[in-house]
Amino acid sequence: MRNDCKSVQQIPKTSVDPDTLREMVAERAYCKAEKRGFAEGHELEDWLEAELEIKNQCFYWFQDME
Repeated sequence: MRNDCKSVQQIPKTSVDPDTLREMVAERAYCKAEKRGFAEGHELEDWLEAELEIKNQCFYWFQDME
């Protein structure tokens, strides 16, 4: 996992495989935890928020294709 939390890697606009999606969510969740100083008890919240953000980002990317 990268420690560069300035941006999440770009994904191909043609598709998102589950492994790539999981990696992107993990990176975003890590960044959220890092910003909070890795305080315990927020792991699930971080993951769910990151998952929603990444899925929304992918949704908008794919909208541009139409």
